[in-house]
Amino acid sequence: MSHRNAPLTETGRLRLARCVVDDGWPLRRAAERFQVSHTTAARWATRYRDLGTAGMSDRTSRPHHQPLRTPNEVEQRVLTLRREHRIGPLRLAVRCGIAPSTAHRILTRNGVPPLAALDRATGEPVRRYERARPGELVHIDVKKLGRIPDGGGHRTLGRADGRRNRTGTGYAYLHTALDDHTRLAYTEDLPDETAPTCAAFLTRATAWFATQGITIERVLTDNAWAYTKNTWRDTCRDLGISPRWTRPWRPQTNGKVERFHRTLLDEWAYQRPYTSDHERQQAFTD
Repeated sequence: MSHRNAPLTETGRLRLARCVVDDGWPLRRAAERFQVSHTTAARWATRYRDLGTAGMSDRTSRPHHQPLRTPNEVEQRVLTLRREHRIGPLRLAVRCGIAPSTAHRILTRNGVPPLAALDRATGEPVRRYERARPGELVHIDVKKLGRIPDGGGHRTLGRADGRRNRTGTGYAYLHTALDDHTRLAYTEDLPDETAPTCAAFLTRATAWFATQGITIERVLTDNAWAYTKNTWRDTCRDLGISPRWTRPWRPQTNGKVERFHRTLLDEWAYQRPYTSDHERQQAFTD
């Protein structure tokens, strides 16, 4: 691709060169006609004379001789460490004895994607997808969250007093259903994650999504005990929903609802210190 300020495209270069080589125009006349310098006109005429039409394309500006380029052995070590340990340019630079900018250039030159674009477990590029229509797939998961005792927990009282004050507080179970296409989410704070509770949540979530104009066709859950029982299967059948399960030990499959739970914790549960679980519940609907 030509530089955005280049006066000639490949077609323009070819026209200039043909005027000089084929039609016998003087270089200065051709340069004036095409609004370029005399040396530019001479360059394209020479390339056309030597290489023909193929010589009109851009060439790399990389020098033919690079005595200071990183040795191939070091470059291969950088790539091997990145592949095996999935570490960034700074740590690669320390291990290989090179500058971080050099490690970054090696990764870029070899087309290695950034760590943020890789799956942490496998090191493979993340394959993102989105269902074609609302309701085609709804992700469901439960996030277990410690309840806050009256008077506050360790975030309010400190570690020692918070530990003494937390006796018998129990856990909250955040059940979430998230539509794959629209990212619309429905969450309830429930007392447990038993099969009847999960099934009842699905019924309410289905009704709520219906008020938003979304009919649930499939649900995707992990392989937790509650989702493998007949209670869950029977509820799905009664609602006309097809149940699906993630591959064992592969939470990334249900990553959209997992990521929503992280956002929920950051922007609600841990957004500020609460003095009681009731106070945090009051802020939940916000």
